[in-house]
Amino acid sequence: MIIGTAGHIDHGKTTLVRALTGVDTDRLKEEKARGISIELGYAYTPLDNGDVLGFIDVPGHEKLVHTMAAGASGIDFGLLVVAADDGVMPQTREHLAILTLLGVSRGAVALTKADRADAQRLAAVRADIAALAAGTFLDGAPVHAVSATQTDDVGTAKLKDYLHRQAQDLQRRDAAGLFRLAVDRVFTLAGHGTVVTGTAHSGVARAGDEAADLRLMPAGTRVRVRGIHAQNRPSETGAAGQRCALNLAGIDKHAIARGDWIADARCFLPSRHLDVALTLLPSADAPLRAWAPLHVHIGAARHVAHVVPISAETLAPGQSGWVQLVFDEPVCAMPGDRYIVRNAQATRTVGGGRVLDPNAPDRKRRAAARMQALQALSDMLDGGGLPPVLAHAPLGLDEAALQRLTGMPVRDIAAPHGALWVETRNAQAPRTLILAAHWQALLARVEQALASFHHGAPDEPGPDSARLRRMAMPVGPDALWTAVLDALQRDGRLSRNGPWLHLPSHTSTLADDENALAARVLPLLNAGAFDPPWVRDVARALAEPEERVRLLLRKLLRRGEVAQVVKDLFYHRDQVRVLASMAADLASQARGLNAAVFRDATGLGRKRAIQILEFFDRVGYTRRVRDTHVLRGDSAFASTQEAPQPVS
Repeated sequence: MIIGTAGHIDHGKTTLVRALTGVDTDRLKEEKARGISIELGYAYTPLDNGDVLGFIDVPGHEKLVHTMAAGASGIDFGLLVVAADDGVMPQTREHLAILTLLGVSRGAVALTKADRADAQRLAAVRADIAALAAGTFLDGAPVHAVSATQTDDVGTAKLKDYLHRQAQDLQRRDAAGLFRLAVDRVFTLAGHGTVVTGTAHSGVARAGDEAADLRLMPAGTRVRVRGIHAQNRPSETGAAGQRCALNLAGIDKHAIARGDWIADARCFLPSRHLDVALTLLPSADAPLRAWAPLHVHIGAARHVAHVVPISAETLAPGQSGWVQLVFDEPVCAMPGDRYIVRNAQATRTVGGGRVLDPNAPDRKRRAAARMQALQALSDMLDGGGLPPVLAHAPLGLDEAALQRLTGMPVRDIAAPHGALWVETRNAQAPRTLILAAHWQALLARVEQALASFHHGAPDEPGPDSARLRRMAMPVGPDALWTAVLDALQRDGRLSRNGPWLHLPSHTSTLADDENALAARVLPLLNAGAFDPPWVRDVARALAEPEERVRLLLRKLLRRGEVAQVVKDLFYHRDQVRVLASMAADLASQARGLNAAVFRDATGLGRKRAIQILEFFDRVGYTRRVRDTHVLRGDSAFASTQEAPQPVS
């Protein structure tokens, strides 16, 4: 268990920790000279069951609340220290508010300097403490009167016994999640190199684990843990709920700062936009309005952010609501992480809450769908599990998103009832967890998009994959789109013809006489190269009825063997591939791809060059940007096409 002290300056926090552990947590010269704590202090004491009880001693000065907040992140137990002579003071109130906002749920009160007050004074201070603690996690908590400077003080002994029993009764934190540690101190140790200390929020780190992909975040630098001290003892592992010192190999201490994380690479996607639930304290300065600046303390970090209210236009003191925090630089957080906010001058704690979405969108913040998604995240954090979130994820969630959402490795994430894992042919591609109802709706949407395309362009063979994706699923991961097409093809609901996709009903079968005619028409078109004969010219050359030739070419078009650039002008697909390759080469050059450049390269007239370029735009191979045509990188149009498969 980790105990964090809290309380006003000069109320005896450091003295009390020394009496409880025998460790003086003031290690700096300035601290010893001035008699006040400036930095976080750490002390440890063994327990009868073999565990170690850790203390984080925080400074009580009003100008050092940011240091106190860094130390309070991740503690298990809050020990509020109130001096009997001074009683409840400003930082007593502020520190208790911080612990409450950070979600600390266990604690006790130490009434220090009891030898300096009479019984009447002690009773009055106890009454003030009870009033202060009402409605907080300390409501009804024991108050221990101590005189920590006295040898063999009975009150101190009773408090020590109480804390030891609490520590031994505390259930260990679940260490099954992804490892992450909030760095609150970094230094170098002779013969060892860079060392960081902090509280492990989740997971387990192992010394010398070459397979672990741990990162310094938000920088993203890979780090390797050479050695570990957990709860002030050498250890092979550091686990959730422990104070850990990690000896890092291959990184300079100047690359690390308080507030950074040492975390599994799967934990974080640094972001400048966090959607959070925020409660303003009744003592807050004023209502919270759009773009108000706040100091945000999360993990061991301190940042400045601007607030964008989401659930209401403003947030009044004492009210709760959803807001977006917009930071100047990317920050790291996970859903459920607790934080506090202080006013723009950093002189008063005004509120706090928990993170809902650490990778929030910066547009359409108040859209109905967004409100529903935030409610689903809130329900998940309240114990609802993944179903509420999946219900508002029509494209499902891929493995990376699920790991950031839950803090669990994907192997430990089971599909809830009514959901399924969608996999692709590529074993390296991430899977997607999606509700079965959403999956079927997605497949139906692709079929409907194909049907609409065939209705609007009945003579075309169909769109390629990239074009169909823009029509049916313009957003979403590549792996999911591949899985959708594979599933539709596997179920016989979609067919492929080279790069073209079409409904099974949208195809053409050639009779024997049509096959014979095609064998005469296709060589004629191919021989025409970039300037093939028109339908009427083909019919005249072969002495066939014009309508019969036109009907055949439309069937060949559906089969992908020809392309219709303009009405009654068909190109052999081999020539289209050559033209597409030329267009790609020209588009990569300094002048870009335009009508004049393409005309000169092909030797065609300007009108025909424009017709071909417009055809490329129409089929999704290029897109026009002012006077140039830009290649679409995701188009399969110019890829090598297989011969069309016979239709049964």
